[in-house]
Amino acid sequence: MNKYILLTVCTCILYNGAYAQESVQKRLSIDEMFALAEENSKSLRADKTGVEESLRAIKEAKNARLPEISAEVSVNYIGDGRMWERDFSDKMNIDMPHFGNNLAVEASQVIYSGGAIRSSIDLARLQSESARWTLEDTRDKTRLRLVGYYLDLFKQQNLSGVYDANIAQTRQVLDELRAKEREGVVLHNDITRYELQLSNLELQRTRIENNRTILNNHLVVLLGLPAGTAIVPDTALLTQEIPVGDESYWTKSGIEQSPALKQCDIAIKMEQQQNKIIRSTRIPKIALFAGNNLNGPILIEVPAIDKNFNYWYVGVGIKYNFDALFKSPRELSRSRLSIRRAQQTREHAAEETVLSVQAEYVKYLESYLTVQTQEKSAELANRNYAVVHNRYQNDMALITDMLDASNAKLAAEAELVNARIDVIFSYYKLLYISGTL
Repeated sequence: MNKYILLTVCTCILYNGAYAQESVQKRLSIDEMFALAEENSKSLRADKTGVEESLRAIKEAKNARLPEISAEVSVNYIGDGRMWERDFSDKMNIDMPHFGNNLAVEASQVIYSGGAIRSSIDLARLQSESARWTLEDTRDKTRLRLVGYYLDLFKQQNLSGVYDANIAQTRQVLDELRAKEREGVVLHNDITRYELQLSNLELQRTRIENNRTILNNHLVVLLGLPAGTAIVPDTALLTQEIPVGDESYWTKSGIEQSPALKQCDIAIKMEQQQNKIIRSTRIPKIALFAGNNLNGPILIEVPAIDKNFNYWYVGVGIKYNFDALFKSPRELSRSRLSIRRAQQTREHAAEETVLSVQAEYVKYLESYLTVQTQEKSAELANRNYAVVHNRYQNDMALITDMLDASNAKLAAEAELVNARIDVIFSYYKLLYISGTL
């Protein structure tokens, strides 16, 4: 069974090694990753198209300020007429010109709409602004997702180094044990225990490599990189100084910069513009108009005159919808409730943002404390392992003590790696929640 496990592990390691040789390594910093996402992310492309669409909608809304011009041309066949007395007696057939034509041109220009046109344009601008903040929100979510994959990949890379070191150390101990076995000092059962320990370490190492492959594939797809690219995280990230700041700074940033709160602010303004549009229905509309008509034949005469008749006109028109007097009060009542609901939603979102920032800030500070604790734990675990290893070489400790010390050392080193990277992730998550990512 042990031989089968070792064969499987070796096969996986050889496969991963072959895959690594075929891959093209690409070292990326987080900022470079963000730049690639800006260019290649499919979710961002859709939202960018939405922003372009909203800009076109503003131009479309402005068209309401332009004059309306219409033209109509028609030809028709006119049948003979009939004429009776008022009691429908003495029927008489009247010959009519059979070809009829009509040409009409009319132009109108709204000069006062009660603010409806201006409010519609302002509403389109707000929708465009909302689309931009939707893009910002998607951008932040995409970046946080990428950072999560990137730092997880970083963790797996560092854990891989930790396991490599422990595997090498375990093999060294095995060589020492085999030498002692030949001297008759160590039982074969002790060697079997360490061989099992080595098999487990190699299996975990293989799982780490598989996780690295999965995370790498996620990043390659999201960043639009060629298949087979092996992303290598920038190790300088761990040495960069990360600002801590105080809670008030992060809270203020969240209130002022959060895309979610910006969307709430825009939603309130949009409801207010809708309210103005409803109010405008209760105000008369005034427009200038002008037209020209060319008709033939002239049918108002009997017999009809087979000639064209042309006339033109200009004027001012006033239009008022009396049904707005009893329809708009209900619409305004609903609109006021919509504004209040949008304001309440904004208040709730602000409260949630503050709570989220405060909670994440506490976790951010905690991550620094965790690193300090894990550094001390790793130092103590390494010191303990060195002592136990020395005692074991002098026949003053059991093999089980060695195994315990080795496992404690591995766990402490792995936790330290994770803790250092968790600080970076907590920082970027705090940036995301405060709207500054």
